[in-house]
Amino acid sequence: MPGFLRKLLPQEQGFLTLFVSQAENVAAGVKALVEMVSKFDDPSAQARRIKDIEHVGDTITHDLITRLNQTFITPFDREDVHELSSKVDDVLDLTDAAAGRMVLYRVKAVRPGVLELAQILESATQEILAAIRVLDKQDDILSHCIEINRLENEGDRVSHALMAKLFEVEKDPIEIIKWKEIIEAIENAVDKCEDVANVIESVILKQA
Repeated sequence: MPGFLRKLLPQEQGFLTLFVSQAENVAAGVKALVEMVSKFDDPSAQARRIKDIEHVGDTITHDLITRLNQTFITPFDREDVHELSSKVDDVLDLTDAAAGRMVLYRVKAVRPGVLELAQILESATQEILAAIRVLDKQDDILSHCIEINRLENEGDRVSHALMAKLFEVEKDPIEIIKWKEIIEAIENAVDKCEDVANVIESVILKQA
């Protein structure tokens, strides 16, 4: 069966191109976060790199919304176009927030387990990218959504364990506050990946 985007006007392929660019940019931002957490040697510069990627993401999201407002026929429901772009953008915003907090709070070293949580987020964004790349074909797209859901559950498990360990071993209440916010930002980014998967599933079901 031909992809549903192919049934529409040729210029509507511009939406898919922008969605792919957006997902690639998010994946790049999360990869930079993983690199920051795994090699915490210049956090200010590493956070600035993520901020630069986040600014690129804002531009892509703006271009998507502008195209949406200027287009009569969209590749799928208008509200889904808007929702998908917003949810993907949320992932990068929270990634940037996590990196920014590590600099703002003058973190000296990354706590054990945070890298694992960041790597789960990275895996989830790679699944988002893989799903969006086949959005016009729907080739095995639901398998990517299922994997994102699994990763979200894994992210919950790891973040809960991190929180429990934090409150168990850390005696400085200021450090607890700092790391609670950082861990929650990364966990919320993983949660947003599941939101992206839910939007994609909704789009696919509507087109079935």
